[in-house]
Amino acid sequence: MKIAVLGAGMVGRAIAADLASQHTVTSFDISQPNLEQLKQSSPDVEIRQADLNDYTHYATLLAPYELVVTAVPGFMGYAVLEAAIRAGKNIVDISFFPEDVLALDALAREQGVTVITDCGVAPGMNNFIIGRYNEEMAIKEALIYVGGLPQHPQPPFLYKAPFSPIDVIEEYTRPARLVENGEIVVRPALSERELLSFDGVGELEAFNTDGLRSLLFTMKHIPDMKEKTLRYPGHIDLIVALQTAGFFNTDAVKVSGQKIRPLDFSAAFLIDQWKLQPGEQELTVMKVMVKSESQTVIYELLDKYDEASHTSSMARSTGYTCTAAVNLIANGLFTEKGVYPPELVGRDKTCFDFVLHYLGERGVHWRKTMRPVGV
Repeated sequence: MKIAVLGAGMVGRAIAADLASQHTVTSFDISQPNLEQLKQSSPDVEIRQADLNDYTHYATLLAPYELVVTAVPGFMGYAVLEAAIRAGKNIVDISFFPEDVLALDALAREQGVTVITDCGVAPGMNNFIIGRYNEEMAIKEALIYVGGLPQHPQPPFLYKAPFSPIDVIEEYTRPARLVENGEIVVRPALSERELLSFDGVGELEAFNTDGLRSLLFTMKHIPDMKEKTLRYPGHIDLIVALQTAGFFNTDAVKVSGQKIRPLDFSAAFLIDQWKLQPGEQELTVMKVMVKSESQTVIYELLDKYDEASHTSSMARSTGYTCTAAVNLIANGLFTEKGVYPPELVGRDKTCFDFVLHYLGERGVHWRKTMRPVGV
């Protein structure tokens, strides 16, 4: 199959490299250095420099391809996805934009295309798991804990960002939507902090973030749901101090005669502080718990930087979930037309098992345990 991957960032490169082992892949990005880095590590991938903000040319740009992966930054993700749908292409998306992706469902059905969206590690795998077990039991509660972290945290931040700092700051400032007693409630980001212990990592701090996304609407019958992000203890105190001091404000201030938004300054400063260096070891830790009245099902992931392929755990756990979904479409295992978040794909056991097997073949291993409620 001929596949276009839009975006050659850290995760986009991992996606293109993985798909190139089975498909004919072209990677598009405005950054020539990103493309050259991909080409050096994965010679089979074709590279093309392109301004992906120019949506008027998508019909021509994407004409030769049977499927498109959208792996662009979140701020442009919705527009890119809409343009790719209008071009009449099947799509798997990991752009994680803030807009409601289900608003594009009617357009996708009209175009007769299949779109699997939010298909990374979180959102993504947690959705697959919740969707599958929603078919097996009456879920009363779903809890999601997830974090991408350096293996060797250094002060002052005890953190490195696998994505751009402005996207991480958005996580820290956007109010978190949770489900309590069957109702959507809003809590401040960073709220309801708790300390938890994770095997192989140690003690981490969990706090509310706005990660439920499509689950708020597709699984509204589940009475209680929340997602929490994980960081090393101490990181969030520093973030709260910066936020309180106004470093994330979006109202411009004048500095040396120039107007600048504090948020833009903070992101520019933190990009060096938080940037993962080549070969720097990091990890992805995640726990998804679904509970019925009698049973708790737990899926856990601890994935680390792969030294053999020089691929980060976040790129592996996110990117390979995406490429698994690509192969669901390529192999004819999922053919529904419209926009489908992973929970609506994972409800099919064949699709769910395929994704877990695909990840396992690439060394991304999810561990499942079951226990009676209360144990």
